[in-house]
Amino acid sequence: MRAVVDEEKCVGCGACVDVCPVSAIELKEDKAVIGEACIGCGACEGECPVSAISME
Repeated sequence: MRAVVDEEKCVGCGACVDVCPVSAIELKEDKAVIGEACIGCGACEGECPVSAISME
């Protein structure tokens, strides 16, 4: 599994960036972008206040 961002929902708050244990998320143009380092732990999904991240 891997985290996927719904860009329409993402508000660029950075909560997911702060919680990622492997620093696989960064903000680009005020949207979260999940990098290849994602380990599929789901920490970001639970932290997102607007439910813009899902595990696929």
